Amino acid sequence: MDSYILWTVVILALGFDFINGFHDTANAIATSVSTRALKPRVAILMAAVMNFLGAIMFTGVAKTIGSGVANPADLPNGVEVVIAALISAIIWNLVTWWFGIPSSSSHALIGSLAGAVIAGSGIGTINASGFTDIVKALILSPLIAFSAGFIIMWLLKRIFAKSSPHQVNKGFRFSQIVTAAFQSFSHGTNDAQKAMGIITFALVAAGVQDNLDVPLWVKLSAALAMALGTSVGGYKIIKTMGTKIFKIEPINGFAADVGSAVVILTATVLHLPVSTTHVITSSILGVGSAKRFSSVKWSMAGRILVAWVITIPITVLMAMAVYWAMDWLFI
Repeated sequence: MDSYILWTVVILALGFDFINGFHDTANAIATSVSTRALKPRVAILMAAVMNFLGAIMFTGVAKTIGSGVANPADLPNGVEVVIAALISAIIWNLVTWWFGIPSSSSHALIGSLAGAVIAGSGIGTINASGFTDIVKALILSPLIAFSAGFIIMWLLKRIFAKSSPHQVNKGFRFSQIVTAAFQSFSHGTNDAQKAMGIITFALVAAGVQDNLDVPLWVKLSAALAMALGTSVGGYKIIKTMGTKIFKIEPINGFAADVGSAVVILTATVLHLPVSTTHVITSSILGVGSAKRFSSVKWSMAGRILVAWVITIPITVLMAMAVYWAMDWLFI
């Protein structure tokens, strides 16, 4: 195989990771920015550092991505499949970022990879059990995050029921600095590994290596790409997450950050790729519901939900179209 094709995969994967950095990391710092616990630039730089640290510490999710959808060693055209998948996922991420919709980069990548595999080698090459496990994690994690956010906020309301709201929010505004860092770290542990996994998938498919162990250069380059993307920031999505779901106060932001970060980190330890976007948004919705159900702008939540539901089927079709176009033009 020509090396330039493999390097195309690496460049596209790191490009996806860079876009993921400014697309998804906005979610991790939205609450701390909206409550003015952190200035936007400070929050973004802190998130970049914490994302990098989180990204280099784990590889289990990368291995799940590398084998869950399909076995790269069984795909004679595996590298071309990965190129089509990455192009599709990047397009969807840019479109949703442009409109300020916090859609899932994870859904986009998983859907795109499945669509490209189907177009390139047929539906029989999909690893049904592995793909099902990934989809289950993507579906269940937002429900768990909603519950976690609701319970944490419900407990905090009762603990501080007789305290001065001004003093409570003053204390939690400082605490949000810590939880925003924790949130960004957990984001890096899960999301950066998806680019690592897709590069390793391509290396196995190309016969460069015979296992799914993530090379050090892949780990470092993916972590750096996400950190650089994070440093660019995603202000449109910060605005949506921090102001358009409900009016977030520091105690609410603290509860949402803790609930979602624990869910993401738990998934990472279990080697499960989850949508950090879904998890963080669901935690915010759970917190808002515990604060006051009517305070949540459910029309915006519905718009976000629609993006969640349509992402996988749309990216499956997009990746199939991209693969067929590549086949027609080049292969």
